[in-house]
Amino acid sequence: MNRKDLIYNKLVEISEDKGIDAQTLSSILNISRANVSHELNKLYKEGKVYKSSGRPVLFFVSNNTNNVNTATKESQLDDLVKNNISLKHSVEQAKAAILYPPKGMNCLILGDTGVGKSMFASLMHDYAVEMGVKTNDSPFITFNCADYSNNPQLLTSQLFGVKKGAYTGAEADKVGLIEKANGGILFLDEVHRLPPEGQEALFIFLDTNSFRRMGDSETRKSDVLIISATTENPNSALLKTFTRRIPITITIPSLKDRTLEERLHLIKNFFKHESIRINKDIYVSLNTMRALLSYDCPSNIGQLKSDVQLVCAKAYSEFLTNIKYDVRINSRNLPHYIKEGLYKEKEHRILWNKLVSEDIEYFKFSSSNEHNEYSDKNDKNNCIYEIIEQKLEKLKSKGISDIDIESILEKDIARYFEKCISGVSEEVNKKSLLNILGEDVLDFVDKVVYSMVTSLKRNLSHNVYTAIALHINTLIERVNTNKAIVNPQLNKIKELYPEEFKVALEAKTLIEEYLHHPIPEDEAGYLTIFLLPEEQYNPKGLDKVKILIIAHGQSTATSMAEVANKLLGENYVIGINSPIEIMPSKVLDELKKVVKQNFSTSGYLLLVDMGSLTTFADIIEKEFKVPVKVIPLASTLHVIEATRKALLGFSLENIYKDVLSVNSYMDINRNVKEQGTDNKKIAIITACLTGEGASVAVKSFLTNNLKYDNDLFEIIPLNCLDKNYFKEKLLKIQEEKEILFIVSSFSINLDIKQYNIYDVLSMKVLSELQEIVDTKSALLKMGSILKENIDNFNGEELYNDIIHVLNRIQAKLSIELSDGKLIGLILHLAFMISKLKKGKASIEYPDKDEFISKNNYIYQVIREHFIFLYNKYFVEISDNEICYVINFFLH
Repeated sequence: MNRKDLIYNKLVEISEDKGIDAQTLSSILNISRANVSHELNKLYKEGKVYKSSGRPVLFFVSNNTNNVNTATKESQLDDLVKNNISLKHSVEQAKAAILYPPKGMNCLILGDTGVGKSMFASLMHDYAVEMGVKTNDSPFITFNCADYSNNPQLLTSQLFGVKKGAYTGAEADKVGLIEKANGGILFLDEVHRLPPEGQEALFIFLDTNSFRRMGDSETRKSDVLIISATTENPNSALLKTFTRRIPITITIPSLKDRTLEERLHLIKNFFKHESIRINKDIYVSLNTMRALLSYDCPSNIGQLKSDVQLVCAKAYSEFLTNIKYDVRINSRNLPHYIKEGLYKEKEHRILWNKLVSEDIEYFKFSSSNEHNEYSDKNDKNNCIYEIIEQKLEKLKSKGISDIDIESILEKDIARYFEKCISGVSEEVNKKSLLNILGEDVLDFVDKVVYSMVTSLKRNLSHNVYTAIALHINTLIERVNTNKAIVNPQLNKIKELYPEEFKVALEAKTLIEEYLHHPIPEDEAGYLTIFLLPEEQYNPKGLDKVKILIIAHGQSTATSMAEVANKLLGENYVIGINSPIEIMPSKVLDELKKVVKQNFSTSGYLLLVDMGSLTTFADIIEKEFKVPVKVIPLASTLHVIEATRKALLGFSLENIYKDVLSVNSYMDINRNVKEQGTDNKKIAIITACLTGEGASVAVKSFLTNNLKYDNDLFEIIPLNCLDKNYFKEKLLKIQEEKEILFIVSSFSINLDIKQYNIYDVLSMKVLSELQEIVDTKSALLKMGSILKENIDNFNGEELYNDIIHVLNRIQAKLSIELSDGKLIGLILHLAFMISKLKKGKASIEYPDKDEFISKNNYIYQVIREHFIFLYNKYFVEISDNEICYVINFFLH
């Protein structure tokens, strides 16, 4: 017997008409109160039990409807409007629609994505049951019209059913949703996605209450109340013949149109619901409440609820891993976009003080109260706490420490809610794309993306979806205009990413069928790029690359920036318009102003259309001493891809190459030229105030007396008659190369090793210079060394991963290891990982616990960053090994 049946049978056995609360039933059955509460509410939604609206909530089994009416003195709709005054008119309309004789009126609910339309429809069904208009077992069925918008035949079969043999594959009679909803309510969500054929079939049913299954001559009847919902203007998105049959239109206001008092009530309600689900008290700081009250929440109540669940899930994981002694949420742990609500202090201070007293340090939400007016029958996040508990148990069984577990759980939770929140905003994103691409192309993109994610067995973010949609639209235009395309990286893509390329080939076949035209295999190479996992990191403390658009016209650039920002959900791209009548020098002045106001040491990518705008990059680079790249003939696709990669923290060079790689019209020769700059030599600089002749002489001396690999090192003589000019030249060289050391007759204020000309020519420091060159040579060849000596991993890949981790650790600790120490540490880590993978035990570190306690901060930083190596190579790096690594960073 499952848990739900056990609880139901116990209720029948108790047979108390006055009811029993979840806590008491939990004690009787020895089942956790959270589980009992969850199952009782499921039984209530199924119409098998009743519940009161008083405190505490009482559940009971009874066939006496009088008991129901006395227990539920106020409906849930009445309860809802008490703390949501903005819904008062909407609730009155809902009641009128349900109570209208003889069996209610069909209605349409309007509102933006995430305002709670499906929840409101569910409450209307509950009200119909409470008022006796519908029976307790009357069905409430939800159908999302968007799921079948591009297949009218399948849509018809879902709604009305199918007779056996109606079409190939119809091997049995199938009951449709209208028939299943007989005696209840059918909720049609996103009704604007119904094609005209679907709307026509539906309004015939609304007129007659009769229908036929597909392929059947028999007319059937069904007593169904239709509640539909849309985010669109019904006058433009729905047939007039359909809307004329919907007598009541109910509008649900957006979150921004509701009072802060209502928003506070929602927030408290959501926290209360989470405390019930985990059966723990939740403590929420004053600043957290203020931030949630004031942050921008574009996806409305759906996003607000997901965000509350996100912070609760993080706090719960910290409690389970003993990071915190209770479930406590502080503002410093909030995601940045929520924390931004605190920056509205000036405009919201008075309201904050009115709603949440400054005397309260923490708000306590207790699991003792069952009532939750905003609980959702279809809550997709109900399983997050079970996921956390299961993952915790699995990780602990592997002996992983609490702090590591917390880091892993935090990433899992972030990924989980990223899917949920992107799901809430997906309809908003698709609406924007719909206006750009048209419905036919967007429906086809949905089909292609569905094929991709099914084959890859992983989801694509809405950023990637947007980029793919725009790329496919460009591809279609390219094929229609018979423009050829060549992908010079095709063979490399096939070799490096076989799985993604295979999926891209399947997508290519779908596109060919759609266009009735063959397309080259090169297209699959470009599609592959969009399918690669985005697992690169942005080192902490570094600026992100800025994306700037400059284009001729009154509003061309700002319009492109607005489109990109809206599609990607970030106000990141900056557009600078260049009207034809304005001199280029004026536009350049505006660009300089923008760069000053948005300065980034990581550089700028300029996306321009044509003409003199392409020359601006060199001017900005020289004046501001920052790297700048320019891409001419820029399109929306370029802007989207560049911004997406910039937001992920990619370097300017990577963004530049990636934007070029998705450019269907890229110049192959330029691509080859770019490839030639990959192997950059290490620079040794010679300089003298007496002019270039002396620096050339010093270069000759070093060439004759130092042993070095010409493929790795380059000695560059510089003219240094002016120290400031010399410094500028060094900074320019540093953008392209690493400077190993400088030999000069004067000192310069830069963090580069410097040697006096006299000490070098007198051979006083020549052995030291040789050691520096030898050490750097060994470091540069370390990948090859590991490749030859590590037999169970790809040595070069392991080397790159270790360097990646060590760079992040050095940045976090603000420590720069010498090349010599770096070589020793790389060798140590490489052979350690190889040894651990072979199952060999770690060597015990003497006085380990005391050593860790003494160097706890370094220990925590190294432990945190080694998670990357653990996840990739599946080796457990013990505390013994970490202690040996700590020694490299000491002294």
